[in-house]
Amino acid sequence: MKNKIRVAIVGVGNCASSLIQGIEYYKDNSDIIGLMNYDLEGYKPGDIEVVAAFDVDKRKVGKDVNEAIFAKPNNTTIFEKDIKNNGTFVKMGKILDGISDHMKLFPEDRAFIPSGEEPCDIVKELRDSNTDILLNYLPVGSEDATRFYVECCLEAGVAFINNIPVFIASDEKWAQRFKDKGLPIIGDDIKAQLGATITHRTLARLFRDRGVKLDRTYQLNTGGNTDFSNMLNKNRLRSKKISKTESVQSQLETPLDAENIHIGPSDYVPWQNDNKVCFLRMEGRMFGNIPLNMELRLSVEDSPNSAGVAIDAIRCCKLALDRKISGPLIAISAFTMKHPPVQYPDTVAKEMVRMFICGRENDKEIISYLNNEEKVPNK
Repeated sequence: MKNKIRVAIVGVGNCASSLIQGIEYYKDNSDIIGLMNYDLEGYKPGDIEVVAAFDVDKRKVGKDVNEAIFAKPNNTTIFEKDIKNNGTFVKMGKILDGISDHMKLFPEDRAFIPSGEEPCDIVKELRDSNTDILLNYLPVGSEDATRFYVECCLEAGVAFINNIPVFIASDEKWAQRFKDKGLPIIGDDIKAQLGATITHRTLARLFRDRGVKLDRTYQLNTGGNTDFSNMLNKNRLRSKKISKTESVQSQLETPLDAENIHIGPSDYVPWQNDNKVCFLRMEGRMFGNIPLNMELRLSVEDSPNSAGVAIDAIRCCKLALDRKISGPLIAISAFTMKHPPVQYPDTVAKEMVRMFICGRENDKEIISYLNNEEKVPNK
């Protein structure tokens, strides 16, 4: 029998809410719709256990994590109401750059309200809870805060899954530090199960594979959760735009000039809550140099969309811990993240993950096969 996967969460927002609801929803549920893998080498969704949690909002700090996930400003869909308190209380984290000043202008139900408590000793909490993996769900733009929690992981001996666009796993220096510590890391910036960027990537690849020249494209997104209100501060968007843009550009034979590709958040629409609407347009030329264009509108509940991917990333990370694999997990990152250390086409990344799960990541024949496949190192 496998041990439980002991995870800690920093940022008890909508994404954490959807993940924790999902762990409970699939625990005794024979309906496995929405999962890419139900049984992942013996690990099932119900084997994930949240043993530590950190936040800075006064409505969450001090509450059981299973209660805090329903506190404001969270506004994602509740699909699993009956979750018992598990005795893991949300501890006060470090704010650093985790809250943008402009959020003070929003109504309380739409903004973060900092707690006046002193930050806890994060390293001690991770050690005392015997955490295996820390999940980063901080707001976009939390560069300093993310690096602080990464240092805590390295000191406490905890693996790290970086779900936001701060470049850690895809940074050679950080990646090497995890390798030196014997710890796996997955990152950076989680892909949705079926969201804007994965759809855009797939269509860009389709254009290329079918001999259609993509000339220009945009991806515009609107939403009403704290992710979108936080990103109204354009100064917090640099790494987000890089992550999303490079993810799509990596699927093209020749990257588009900057003026011909625009990918990024567009606007905050409060009444959308956790619903995200994506507008895609792609213009190109086909046989005979004849022009074509494609427009697509995608509407998804944003946070459950990422939870469907996170639940696999967590279990793959635990397999790496079990197998004493350290450093950036290339296959898992390529499949689950927008800005992994190395970009692969999604079909190739999926096969790499299957090989990893089966324990064949060191197979010489497989490595030779993958080395002949197209790959693009991220900057």
